[in-house]
Amino acid sequence: MIEGLAKTFPVPLHRIANSSNLGFCAANNQAIAQSSSEMIALLNNDAEADPGWLEALESAIRREEDIGMAASKILVWEDPSRIDKCGHLIYPDGQNRGRGTGEIDRGQFDSIDDSLWPDGCAAMYRRAMLNEIGGFDEDFFAYADDAELGLRGRIAGWRCLYTPHAVVRHHRGSTLGLGSARRLTLIERNRVWLAVKLFPWNLLWLNGAYFLARMTAGAWAALHNRGEIRRYPGTVGRLRAATALLWGTMTSLKGIPKMLWKRRSLTRRLTSRQLRRLLLQHRISLKQISQESA
Repeated sequence: MIEGLAKTFPVPLHRIANSSNLGFCAANNQAIAQSSSEMIALLNNDAEADPGWLEALESAIRREEDIGMAASKILVWEDPSRIDKCGHLIYPDGQNRGRGTGEIDRGQFDSIDDSLWPDGCAAMYRRAMLNEIGGFDEDFFAYADDAELGLRGRIAGWRCLYTPHAVVRHHRGSTLGLGSARRLTLIERNRVWLAVKLFPWNLLWLNGAYFLARMTAGAWAALHNRGEIRRYPGTVGRLRAATALLWGTMTSLKGIPKMLWKRRSLTRRLTSRQLRRLLLQHRISLKQISQESA
């Protein structure tokens, strides 16, 4: 389809064909490397952009020179009255959720404001930021990769601006499926890696306690058919989900030394105190993260 469109499309189109699935991170890094533009826009194959989406992102990112990222207003494709995410929030153990996930869109996020980072399914990045901090961490493969890149950009002093004028409708969970155990494993593994690589030490030491609090609240939510685990019905489904979460934590352990090594080479303009304040400023509550689905 792309090769056919390229013959008459008003701007150049180039398809990069890989012989195997390299993952979200490596594939986007390939495309970024082959582009020479000042701004880089990402749009997943399961996301449909409204007219004006690209122009709205560019307008937001050009407002100030220290804005390195622009976030879209992402709605649920099956029900556009419901929000998928409007920027991101984070829990202090490293798990993240979209701001407003699952809420009815009543205009509560219709103002341009600062965001922690953009969702990678529909975002814009300034090349100057990517040149300084690097692209996606390919060890993550998929999930939490946009969180890692965005937070790394924030640590380097770049800002993220959310604009409600850049609207996208998202087919949620199309990569592996919302009920995929593999998805849960990657999310949990990458949650640990993100915290080890990027969190300030004064927050990282508390990671285990925050993790236990989230797991306890998640178990309570599952008993009431709420939260992420409700996507895995029945005793077998719940057991499969719990095993996937545990396996994600276990598989993260062998990658911790590498993440600690990467931590040493980060570009830092925020102090540990400033970073901790930023994370807690954009913190999602325990109730929200345990009772809502990603």
